[in-house]
Amino acid sequence: MQTNDNIDLITGNPRKAINKLAFPTIFSMLLMFVNNLIDSFWVSGINADALAALGFIAPLYLVIIGLGNGVGAGANSLISRYVGAQRIDEANNAIIHSIILTLIVSVIVLIIGIFFFDDLIILLGAGSVSTYCLSYGQIIFLLNIVFLAPNVTASIFRAEGDVARATNPLIFTAVLNMIIDPIMIYGLNLGIFGAGLATVIASLVGYVWMLYWIYIKKDTYFKFRFSYYKRRLEIYKEILVVSLPATTEEIIFALVAIILNFLIMVTAGVSEVASFTIAWRLITIAFIPCMAIGIATITVSGVAYGARNWPNFNETIIYSTLISLVITLAICILFFIFAYPICDVFNFQANNPLLVKRAAEILQLMSFYNCLISLGATAAYTYQGVGSGFKSLSLTVLRELILSMAFAYIMGITFNMGVFGVYLGAIIGMNIGSVIGFAFIWVFNLKFKKEVA
Repeated sequence: MQTNDNIDLITGNPRKAINKLAFPTIFSMLLMFVNNLIDSFWVSGINADALAALGFIAPLYLVIIGLGNGVGAGANSLISRYVGAQRIDEANNAIIHSIILTLIVSVIVLIIGIFFFDDLIILLGAGSVSTYCLSYGQIIFLLNIVFLAPNVTASIFRAEGDVARATNPLIFTAVLNMIIDPIMIYGLNLGIFGAGLATVIASLVGYVWMLYWIYIKKDTYFKFRFSYYKRRLEIYKEILVVSLPATTEEIIFALVAIILNFLIMVTAGVSEVASFTIAWRLITIAFIPCMAIGIATITVSGVAYGARNWPNFNETIIYSTLISLVITLAICILFFIFAYPICDVFNFQANNPLLVKRAAEILQLMSFYNCLISLGATAAYTYQGVGSGFKSLSLTVLRELILSMAFAYIMGITFNMGVFGVYLGAIIGMNIGSVIGFAFIWVFNLKFKKEVA
């Protein structure tokens, strides 16, 4: 098999491979989440309604990102298994299949954005701030391809172990958005529409950088050429078996935010949603290590599984779980201790001390939300790596919806504990579900050991 340093890396020591793939990804994703915080920071200067609208639209934006991540996860999983099995021509063919799927998904999202966006705003319960929602969200739906394509392309780069090309354009996108956000919102007086426009422009420029490597410089390991395309329904099926559940998982994450927004609105009102928007965007930062290490786990576990290498597969599960757990707990502790000074940064722009103080209180409580998430995340991403997307989805549904949201509803509404019960229930359900998820993947690991023995 023709190789390079990147291929040698992902087929070698799992710890080195995870470190090489995950830590640059953590940095790029951290910048992207900081970028979201910057959006909140600048939009909060418009008014509280605009900030609340950002909170309502954020789940829909995450759905679009999730669609790209889902197709990317399916491509990453299949390509990694082809690499492990030394079937490179089929990997190149799978890349073109994934690009075609991306274009199809983009057209579907575009149609939804054109005909149903107003209805989605009403369904989200954002009728009171619908004008702001439309101003920010429509351009994102209409130009969704600039979010889908970079995520899928980055996943393909990760499948060949090229972490620099997978992350550098995303880092550049985040930094560029931070720079042009205030220019669009205040300098050009575009308001919340400017925030959406800045996001689109930054993502497009980052993707152009990827296209330069692929079609101008032409030095990528995999070849993005349609001459490699041999239509095989089996490849579409293999990608979709992972991408559909992975996309659904991303949609579930967005749905969780929608449900929490609704429960918070019912129990405490719009002002609480605005405060929660700040706290929730900070809380998602604690999930970054799990996501980044999990994305690396898809590649490394997929290669090990394709090569029928149980020792590497076993080490991948153990190492990815431990390292993400340590980092996540450290972030949670920092958020709990420094919640007030962190949230107070938003008061500079929002000039609303009560809103910011409440955000800090929510952040302290929700710091416990991600305590054990690394256990569940490792299970989900490993199942994606071996091509068992629906098992990954089942664990996510159990953790995020059946347990976390059910507990939130029962404690907040049924037991009449109000918004505190909503937060507490979500925390309890999330942590129980994470432990259950890890138990399932460990049983799978032991079965795989017996198969290759």
